[in-house]
Amino acid sequence: MPHDPYRALYLHLPFCVKRCAYCDFATSAVAGDSPEIDAYVEDLSLQIRRKAKEGELGALETVYLGGGTPSHVGLSRLSMLLYTLSLSMHLTPEVECTMEANPESLTERMVRDVWALGVNRLSLGVQSFDDEVLAVLGRAHSADDARRAIAAAQTRFENVSVDLMCGIPGQSVESFEASVREAVALGVAHVSVYPLTIEPHTPFDLAVLAGEMEEPDDDVEAAHMELAARVLTEAGFERYEVASYARPGFQSRHNSAYWTGVPYLGLGRSAATMTQNAERRMRVKDGQVTDDLDARQMAAEDLMLGMRMTRGISDDQVERAAALLPEAPATLERLAGEGFVVHKDGRWRPTEQGWLCGNTLYGELFDLAP
Repeated sequence: MPHDPYRALYLHLPFCVKRCAYCDFATSAVAGDSPEIDAYVEDLSLQIRRKAKEGELGALETVYLGGGTPSHVGLSRLSMLLYTLSLSMHLTPEVECTMEANPESLTERMVRDVWALGVNRLSLGVQSFDDEVLAVLGRAHSADDARRAIAAAQTRFENVSVDLMCGIPGQSVESFEASVREAVALGVAHVSVYPLTIEPHTPFDLAVLAGEMEEPDDDVEAAHMELAARVLTEAGFERYEVASYARPGFQSRHNSAYWTGVPYLGLGRSAATMTQNAERRMRVKDGQVTDDLDARQMAAEDLMLGMRMTRGISDDQVERAAALLPEAPATLERLAGEGFVVHKDGRWRPTEQGWLCGNTLYGELFDLAP
């Protein structure tokens, strides 16, 4: 269909040194020297060139190399991929170009070379600075590896993000708080905090079913998320999305694209693409349509996604949505009465309770267009 230009590009590199016990992503543990990775990266490069010829890469504002573990594929393959990108689009410093990396496979040389090839933001999968917690998760790195990786990243990158996880079996509140405080002390610019979820058919799921592991406690996870919000805010970070905190000027534009209705192109195995125009929004993964929304459903989804962001949604957006969804203003008033949102300075914003009860808040808004 004729569509608005893609403004974000996601490249999926589905390889890791080992699969973590909680992971249900489209990834596989493959040796770093495997010909399978060579073939995949060559094909991904061809897909980039093809999309460039079709004129689909001319309006990109953000690029994200995710996985899997992009750093696991090694420097020569990353160089080939980034060189192809630089020939296929305007990979200028104004484009936010993020690469995910894990501590066990990030080296100072890789940092230096990917920086020179146009990457300007690194996102490190740390999860915890507690070795016992890392062992529970089945991570391939130690806390010291994480500290070394952050130091290596900071030899070139000002914009370094770390992922931390909470609600992990055996993780005390003291352990989680210490990890958050260490991320701050190490000088990172961005922190994402995710509660552990037990995904079907993962080793963690099997362990819970066998009674060998306790299910994550919602109340504990909520307390951890509130603790992270307090520690990071006190340290000068701004919470801009339910799970994301940044020092001023370091919000992830790519992360924000997913919550603000920006069309994005996904290349690689199981990468999602979102294509839209004024009447229709479609998401496609591996050639299969996963979402096909009409204008009313798009308006409802935009209200829902806006509530993942601290800034929420403007009165103007609500007014535009109300032309298609007459119940929207009354629903927001009711959600405000129930403590899930607050209306102030011309915007509807989620409250802490709204975020903690996200399924209720998001569901009420999305259901405006059944």
